[in-house]
Amino acid sequence: MTGDTLTLRPAEPSDTEALDRLFGQSYPILLKPDYPPSVLVTAVPLISKAQPALIASGTFFVICDGDDIVGAGGWTMQAPGGKPGMRGIGHVRHVVTDHRRTREGIGRRLMEHIILHAHACGMMQLHCQSTRTAVPFYESMGFVAQGEIDIELRPGITFPAVFMKRILA
Repeated sequence: MTGDTLTLRPAEPSDTEALDRLFGQSYPILLKPDYPPSVLVTAVPLISKAQPALIASGTFFVICDGDDIVGAGGWTMQAPGGKPGMRGIGHVRHVVTDHRRTREGIGRRLMEHIILHAHACGMMQLHCQSTRTAVPFYESMGFVAQGEIDIELRPGITFPAVFMKRILA
C-alpha cells in the first residue's frame, strides 16, 4: 500500500454514486467463494447500495487513492435494520475494500480508524454482522465470532452472516 497517496476522510453525500459503484463491483467478486449463486443473485443488489443516512452519520468513512474511493466503512450506535442500539455498543457497518486492492492494508487502516473513533465516542464494544468471507479479517482485528445468523434483507430474502464482537475497553 502506498500510504502517502491514500487519504481517509468522512464520507460525504457526493460520494454516493462512487460508493454504489464500489459496492456493486466488489461485493459479487469478493463474496463469490463463500456464497452460492442463488444468494448472490438475490442479496447483492440489495446490499450494494449506499445508505444516505449512514453516509451522513459522521461515522462512515472512505479511503481514497487520489479521486478514487478504494475502501469504505464505518460504525453507528444504531444497530443495522434501524433497531435501537444498546448503550456503549457500536455497530460496524458496510465495510468493503475495492476487489482490485485487497491485501494492501486498506481494510486494516479503515478498521483501525473505526475502532479508535468508536472508542473515542464512548463505545465499549463493537458488534459486526460479518459476511462469511470477512470473518478471518475481523478475527485479525480482534473480533470473536459468536455464531451464524441470517439477516433479513426483505421478506423472503435472507443473507447468511456471522455475528461477531470486539471489546474496546
